[in-house]
Amino acid sequence: MRIYLCAILVALAVPVAAHAQSADLVLCDRVAADPSDPDKPADVKGVAEVAASDVATAIKFCKQAAPSSRRAMFALGRAYAANRQTADAIAAWRKAADKGSSAAMVELGVLYGTGSGVAKDEAQARKLFEKAAQAGNPRGVSNLAALGSAGGAAPADPAQARALLGRAAETNAEAQYQLGLMLANGNGGEKDDVAARAMFEKAAAQNHPGALERMGAFAQEGRGGPKDKDAAKAYYERAAALGDEDAKKALERLRCPYAIKDKQGKLVTTLCF
Repeated sequence: MRIYLCAILVALAVPVAAHAQSADLVLCDRVAADPSDPDKPADVKGVAEVAASDVATAIKFCKQAAPSSRRAMFALGRAYAANRQTADAIAAWRKAADKGSSAAMVELGVLYGTGSGVAKDEAQARKLFEKAAQAGNPRGVSNLAALGSAGGAAPADPAQARALLGRAAETNAEAQYQLGLMLANGNGGEKDDVAARAMFEKAAAQNHPGALERMGAFAQEGRGGPKDKDAAKAYYERAAALGDEDAKKALERLRCPYAIKDKQGKLVTTLCF
């Protein structure tokens, strides 16, 4: 009888523990998930940066969820980075990258590319970006292209980067935004404002801050489609609400369109409406 009761208690404990783990991941996602992480479920919004007030919560719950979730391990690195615990952030990202997190590969690549917290190593940065790009990570693709354009030993092929982004853009808002930028600037192929606007529009529909800001600019200027000042303002307002600084500046320019300068060309004041 005693053995039977123990078996029942163990059976009941398993789902409780699983539920507790799931709750840890939910809370980790809420305060530390990266909006551009391909591992992130569609219903998880994510945060551009881990807020200072959420750092302790993020570290606690992401650490608890990390052993069974590479996404949580990556988010734990973000929380450590926000708390200026660089060594801990690097350690968490390495563990997440070893488990296949392309987002962690990108963050490590950035550190190696800039020499932040580790010895600068562009070859290692390129290797990490390439691995992330092959996994379909849009930031891996765009950073690989940027590394090449900055004069690396083996320049990345912008056309290849554009092709990789094209595949990733079928389902990923960040890829749609990055591809839109390449199309708008003519990187890796012909400049195409119409196609760029279509990409920005797709990403904006998913509340991508950068894409919302670009849609505002395209609507304001009439690039790739009709000129619509009201729509431009609406896009800027949505982007600004999500923290996009360029959108906030654009809204200020709309509100204060006239600049008064002195004889030396220095700004004296602006006329606002």
